Amino acid sequence: MQKILSTYLSGRQITFFWLAILFLLSFSLFLLNLVFGSVGIPVEEILEILVGKGSDNESWRLIVLKSRLPQTTTAILAGAGLAVGGLQMQTLFRNPLAGPSILGISSGAGLGVAIVLLFAGKIGGIALSHLGWAGHLSVAMAAFAGASLVLALVLVLSRHLRDNAMLLILGIMVGYAASALIGILKFYSMKEDVHAYVIWGLGSFSTVSWSQMWVLFPVVLLGLLGAFFLVKPLNVMLLGEQYAGNLGVNIRLSRLLIILCTGLLTASITAFCGPIAFLGLAVPHLTKGLFRTSDHKVLLPAVILSGMAVALFSNLIARLPGFDGALPINAVTSIIGAPVVISVILRRRNLRIPGI
Repeated sequence: MQKILSTYLSGRQITFFWLAILFLLSFSLFLLNLVFGSVGIPVEEILEILVGKGSDNESWRLIVLKSRLPQTTTAILAGAGLAVGGLQMQTLFRNPLAGPSILGISSGAGLGVAIVLLFAGKIGGIALSHLGWAGHLSVAMAAFAGASLVLALVLVLSRHLRDNAMLLILGIMVGYAASALIGILKFYSMKEDVHAYVIWGLGSFSTVSWSQMWVLFPVVLLGLLGAFFLVKPLNVMLLGEQYAGNLGVNIRLSRLLIILCTGLLTASITAFCGPIAFLGLAVPHLTKGLFRTSDHKVLLPAVILSGMAVALFSNLIARLPGFDGALPINAVTSIIGAPVVISVILRRRNLRIPGI
């Protein structure tokens, strides 16, 4: 396909062609996510509801506006944010197997949730899962607090570590330590809260309400905007830190801002959706294979659109009619992402993980 396009179009035209295709694909999947579900709603009714004309069927209007639309919007934000975070981490560490959770931020979010579940269940004697929206809000706040603390720790330590490989190992060790503490807390928690933690760990786009969207949307938007301002240092870092430093790039400041940007995206999305697997790891590789470039001016908008499309497709598969309820979103993203990562490993048999 790429060879056929290169015969008739210039490089810039090919880029705009694929960006247009990804945009149309994302928009189509957005509409399909609103149409398909356990309750069948005519397309014309959905369009009238979206433009504010209302519907004769009040239940249809509530399903679209209170359930499907926020869920679809959450999938868009999560897909775009995690894909951008994964691209930044792979560039920063120059490691194709790096993802947005590699610095232990997702593990910090999990630790925050586990602590809240323990205090609510063991000390308070009330299963957090029985508290409805208050329980969901508490879990989200705890996850964001845990992720933010780990992010702050990584940011502080990154100022004293010159080697990215050491920072990478540090993030992995933070993740192991958090996982160990989570295991201890789960051992002493109530059965209901352990079950609730397992469900949270499977990931979902359906737990975010419009009131929570007022927090998730601006934080993700801030992280995405920050990524655009980091395009130049990301491009230069592809050549190596020493070369980038010779070109006048402030390596420490750039690394700090990249980690902060990725951390904000990962912390906010993990807090509200749970730890979503493979989106941040696989989508950058899919995009690079499609566009055949390492220029972040092209890759960044392409990764955003690709992440949106993959997240929307995963959410659509998870909610297809015939399933009892909805599948965990991680079950779908893992099926999509694992083959991509395996293909990357097979193509790079001599892949060396820095610092290992």
